[in-house]
Amino acid sequence: MAEGMEHFSRPADPVGRALYRIARIFAILGGILLCLVGLMTTVSIVGRFVFSAPVPGDFELVAIGTGLSVFAFLPWCQLMRGNVIVDFFMDKAPIRAKAFCDTVGGLLYLGIGALLTWRMVFGGIDMYKYNESSMTIGFPRWTTFPISILLMGFLVIVVIYTIFRSIAETRAGRFFDEGSGSVG
Repeated sequence: MAEGMEHFSRPADPVGRALYRIARIFAILGGILLCLVGLMTTVSIVGRFVFSAPVPGDFELVAIGTGLSVFAFLPWCQLMRGNVIVDFFMDKAPIRAKAFCDTVGGLLYLGIGALLTWRMVFGGIDMYKYNESSMTIGFPRWTTFPISILLMGFLVIVVIYTIFRSIAETRAGRFFDEGSGSVG
């Protein structure tokens, strides 16, 4: 239930502040990576049009870079209440109901995030074990898994934090990041 960034302030508690800083760094790095992917795509398109020589494996590099960027953005989106947005249905609902729905959504998201993280560990191990690589440039596919697992593990930690924040908000009957400037 994203209320938007206009009401969001930095967390006041030590855990929230640390998660906020780390998530922000990951999101910035994800943005830089996505910009590099965009630049590489531009170079490839121009190279294909002007010189009939695109960047080899450009589509593979786009997939790898975009995937890592998405994983880097997820914790920030969760902290900023930007992952699960159902404002259309909850716009007129009381704050307590919105906070309760945030808690339920967080629990569902935690289950999905934990499951994906757990399975990515085994997927990465299998890709390493069988030396899987991309078709065009032979990029070893397992190499992105440790970073992705780290980012997903961090997302799980952030979701746990936001669940506790939502529980506290449900009890208090207000969002902590609206008005008071502190987050549970």
